[in-house]
Amino acid sequence: MMYHPAMRKIFTYKLYHAKRNVLLHHQINIGGIIHNHAIALHKRYYRMYGKYLSPARLKAHIAKLKKLPKYVQ
Repeated sequence: MMYHPAMRKIFTYKLYHAKRNVLLHHQINIGGIIHNHAIALHKRYYRMYGKYLSPARLKAHIAKLKKLPKYVQ
C-alpha cells in the first residue's frame, strides 16, 4: 500500500482507571479545558474586534492561565 499525503492515521487510546494514571488523567482534562478556553477566546475576540487573535497574544494568555491555582498540578 502506497502512502498518500492526504491519508491520515488515527490512533485511539483507552485510559484505564488506575492509581498510576491519576496524574495523566488530570493533565488530559486540563489540556481539554485550556483548548476549549482558547477556542472561546478566539470567538469572543473576533466578535469584539473583527480580527483574529495573534499567536503571541494567545501564548501570553495561556502563560497567565498556567499560573492560576485552578490549572496548577
